[in-house]
Amino acid sequence: MAELPPLARPAQRALAGAGISRLEDLTRHTETGVAALHGMGPNAIRKIKDAMAQHGLQFAQD
Repeated sequence: MAELPPLARPAQRALAGAGISRLEDLTRHTETGVAALHGMGPNAIRKIKDAMAQHGLQFAQD
């Protein structure tokens, strides 16, 4: 299982609040849904997408 990349505290709290603690958890969520979480910004989404791509993972389809 792959760990989340280093993110700013607000983004970390947003993901934790949504029950997301590993990159694999994100495959059950859409990019739009994750981006809409309070505390998630474009920089965090970019870091997450890059980390997911490195592990052959992707967000769920809209």
